[in-house]
Formats: sequence, structure tokens, C-alpha cells
Amino acid sequence: MTMDILEKLNILENESRKLDPEPMLRNHWRKSVSDYSDSFLDNIGQIKAYVVSEDRGRDIYNTPIGEPKTIEALLDVLAYNVDRPGLNPASGGHLAYIPGGGLFPSALGDYLADVFNRYAGMFFGSPGAVRMENQLIHWLCSQMGYPDTASGNLSSGGSIANMTAICTARDAKNLQAANFSKIVIYSTAQVHHCVHKSINMVGLREAVKRKVPMDSDFRMDPIALKRQIHSDIASGLKPFMVIASAGTTDVGAVDPLDAIADICAELDLWLHVDAAYGGFFIMTEEVKSLFKGIERSDSLVIDPHKGLFLPYGTGAVLVRNGQKLFESQHMMASYLQDAYFDVEEVSPADLSPELTKHFRGLRLWLPLQLYGVETFRAALSEKIWLTRYFYEEIQKIEGFEVGPYPQLSVMTYRYVPESGDANAFNARLVEEVRNDGRVFLSSTMIEGVFYIRLAVLSFRTHLSTIQTCLQVLQEKSALLAKGFN
Repeated sequence: MTMDILEKLNILENESRKLDPEPMLRNHWRKSVSDYSDSFLDNIGQIKAYVVSEDRGRDIYNTPIGEPKTIEALLDVLAYNVDRPGLNPASGGHLAYIPGGGLFPSALGDYLADVFNRYAGMFFGSPGAVRMENQLIHWLCSQMGYPDTASGNLSSGGSIANMTAICTARDAKNLQAANFSKIVIYSTAQVHHCVHKSINMVGLREAVKRKVPMDSDFRMDPIALKRQIHSDIASGLKPFMVIASAGTTDVGAVDPLDAIADICAELDLWLHVDAAYGGFFIMTEEVKSLFKGIERSDSLVIDPHKGLFLPYGTGAVLVRNGQKLFESQHMMASYLQDAYFDVEEVSPADLSPELTKHFRGLRLWLPLQLYGVETFRAALSEKIWLTRYFYEEIQKIEGFEVGPYPQLSVMTYRYVPESGDANAFNARLVEEVRNDGRVFLSSTMIEGVFYIRLAVLSFRTHLSTIQTCLQVLQEKSALLAKGFN
């Protein structure tokens, strides 16, 4: 019996050792992937921002999972089915939604993080990795004006970060499930939809959600907010939380944070700021004043995969009273008892819903250390000025009108035809720009009006990109106007 087991183990070991390739094969795979990525980066300026294709990557199903294949064959499949059709988020012509980044040093950081596979969830497992992520959190807190007692966590993005913050607020305010239907949460119609998902996911689906009126620039009206809170108190409801925005997705609006903080302090409401898109603009001299009061918030969300141009999957939640975050998220398990001896720093697993997590810190730490902060500050300022330039220039093209003056790097505009449905015209215009592919634009609907958005946040977007965008819009709008009715 023992010999049978040994023979079986020998056979299995020989097969399973293939998962640990020899140096020659490693080098071949690495060089193939490196050459493929270098070719992409070397030609990024000529690759379309959007490619319309009939197959939409459908041929990926012709490569079934099962038998081993060569790296060359798989890169061909990847090139045709994944990296060709649809949106090219790495393009400087990606001017839609909120562009992600994709800094090259971040890719190197991810490569090292995956090779060494450090477990960054608990100090016991990898104290250096945890110290790195805590260092990054402290740096983020300092940028936002939070005190040394603040804490936070690197998350997969704004959705999980918002959920963590709202969960922390719920626990810090000691809300009871029996009273959830009387709890009131305040935001504007411009708040990101992931906030509503987060509210539901932490059990507050039954809470009363108030949409606070906005001014002409789509910013929360503090006077209307205070009036609504007092009205709710008089009605026997329990005002709980205000969710302000520091850079809305639709128009890039920054709510008057300092005035809102005054109200929350006076009436004892938790102030949460969704700064996922706009928060890092606090580093620029041009718009720093817009963020006055963010340091008074109880929690905030900020996404390095937006304002610091990192790859998707890099968000952060920050809580001014770090102990509140710990009390909300910390939980013990008997099988982890060894991990809680001789711990010098708080672990990310005690500050978020995640236990198992990717070592995200390295993808942020490496580019910050290689480039320094000033390069990021300059890139953010450039995006502000590019948006202001577009705002001025698009109005010089006959037929176009603009929304509010851009506060950050997002703005709205539309073409108004001499006759016919303007909404339908602009929908067609967005489609024609997408078919052209030199730039990629998205749209939104605000109070029944169809607007085209400009979102400038790719580190590869420069003046030539914006000029190309203006050229494409002029060409396509003129062609459509000739046949539109």
C-alpha cells in the first residue's frame, strides 16, 4: 500500500512540477510578453481609442480551456479578441467616463507583487508589505488634511471604499436595524450610483434618501440641506449622514464642503465625501481652494486609479477617526490566533471587508517613489488646463453650447441643430465619434437633456489629443447637420 502511494505521488509530482517552470521557459514567456507589451506601448499613439468590430472578441471561445498551448498562440488570441475590439483605456484619446491610468511602473509593481505573492492582509504574514500600505495610507491622509489618528485601506475601487465608509458610519453611530426606516441619508442627484448600491449592501435599503437641491453648477445647496434636516427632525426622523461629492461623474462638480461640514458638526451628522474622481486635484494650486472643508469630513473615498493614473483596481477609503474604522471592520478567528501576537501595526484585514487581498501597495508605492510627487501634480494641473482650453474652443465651433464652467477636468457640452431633436442629434454624434475611433467620448442625461461629456484624466492626454477631439467633433457635426431633420 505504501509503495502504491509513493508511485502515485511520484507521477503526480512530475506533472505538477510543470507549474514551476525552468529558467529557459520563464525567460521565453517573459520575453514574449514583454515584446508584446512594448509593441503596444511603442505604437500607442497610432492605436485607436475605440475599435468597432462585428465579432466583439467572440473568437475567444474558439480557444477552449483544456490542453496546453504556446505563449505565441495565446498572445495572438489576446491581441485579436481582447486588445483590439472596444475601448482602449490606455489611449490618451480615452475622454469618456472617468479614464483609468496604467502607469508602466505600476505594472512592474504588480509583476513583483505577483511573483513574490506577499500576503499584505496581516502584519504577521508580511510586516514590510503592511508597513508599505500603511505608509501610503498615512500619505493619502496627509494630502487630505486628516490628522495622524486617521486610518484607511487600499481597496479595489470606489465602490468597495464607499461601502466600507458607510458601514463604518453605521457602526460608529450605533444604528439599530429596528430604526433603519427612520434613518435619513442626504446627497444630491449627482452622487455616484455606487453610493446607492453601498447603502443597500450595508443593510440601509429602508433608510430615507433625500436628494438635496443643487445650484446652477450642480453643487449641493447648504441652505436647502439644513432646511431639510430640520424638517426631518421635526417629523420624528433621524438624520444620519450627508454624502457630499468632490468631483461628480457627470459634470465634475465639487460640493461646498466647508459649509456642509458646518451643518454636520452643528447637527451631529456623519459627513462622508466621495472624492473618488476629484480628490487628488487638491494637490494643484489651480483648484485647491475648492476642497476646503474636506479635512473636516468623517470619511472620504479617493481613487489612485483615477487621479494618480494607476491601473484599475486601486481605490482608498480614509476615516478621520481611525479607531472607528477598526471597530467596524475588525474580527477575530481562532485559526488566526498566531497572527495577533507581537503586532506593531494595524493590519489591512482589520480595516476592510477583505481578508485575502492583492498587495496593491506596490503598484502605488513604486511610481510615487520613482517619479516623485511633483510630476503627478503637474499632470493633474495639465488636465485642468486642457479642459479649460476645450471649454473655450468648442464654443468657437458653430452649433455647440456648453454646460457649467469646468471646476476640475470634466465638462458637458452639446450641439444644438437648427431643427429637429437635439437629443437625437447628439446621440448620433457620439456614435459617429465612436465609429471614427480617434477619440472616445461618452454622454449623460441631465434633467432630460442629452449632453456629451469630456473627461480629461489619462496621463497620455495632451494638447494634441484635445485638438484632435475638437477636429473630430467639427467634422462629424458638420456632416450630420447636412442630413439631419
